[in-house]
Amino acid sequence: MITSAHNARIQQVRRLNGRPKERRQENAFVVEGVRLAEEAFQAGWPFRFCLYDQGLSDRGKTLVQKLLAKGIACEETTPALLQKVSETENTQGLLAVVETASLPVPADLSFALVFDSIRDPGNLGTLLRTAAAAGAQAVLLPPETTDAFAPKVLRAGMGAHFHLPILALDWADIQAGLKGLNVFLADMAGSITCWQADFRSPLALIIGGEADGASEPARRLAQRLISIPMPGKAESLNAAMAGAVLMFEVVRQRQPQLIP
Repeated sequence: MITSAHNARIQQVRRLNGRPKERRQENAFVVEGVRLAEEAFQAGWPFRFCLYDQGLSDRGKTLVQKLLAKGIACEETTPALLQKVSETENTQGLLAVVETASLPVPADLSFALVFDSIRDPGNLGTLLRTAAAAGAQAVLLPPETTDAFAPKVLRAGMGAHFHLPILALDWADIQAGLKGLNVFLADMAGSITCWQADFRSPLALIIGGEADGASEPARRLAQRLISIPMPGKAESLNAAMAGAVLMFEVVRQRQPQLIP
């Protein structure tokens, strides 16, 4: 049993839960809680190790047994120590360190997303979860956007990270990756509404940040600005809500048989 805060694995969890630089250097991140760890395991994600405590649920114990059967190191630690390295108020008795991997982007890409200058972790995680639900094929993140593998983003993403290609790229690579797609940018000054735009052809949607909207590189890349009709008195939607409206408008246009 691990009882010391100076244990190498405890120290690694602390580092990975800290700055994005540490996650990039170690090519790993922390998954906390039974549900997220199950999502990672079921998706075949590469685990390095897991830590758990005596309060782990039966469901969590079953997962530990599955990890051990795959040859993945699982070590018990004290509840107090696990809580100390946890990013949540109340731990679920389990966390795991997994490798940073990226699912392949389909060769016939037809529905991509660019989340530009999204700095709020909760908003980014919610956008990723929505993207996975809407059937997006890839998410491209420019340098101005927060780290997709930060603890709060992972929790808000609810497992989307393990089912969706997520790539952090510079703008030159984003432009190259979107070649051949119609690129729409959500903007209050959009010349057409999202109901008028044609989302049936291969496309990329750019969702700008909460405070200042899309960056200049995003505006240069966009071929058309689109708006969301808002007849009420609110000036804008937050990034996660705007993204959800636009993503499911793509779904509506491409799968009209799903609409009553």
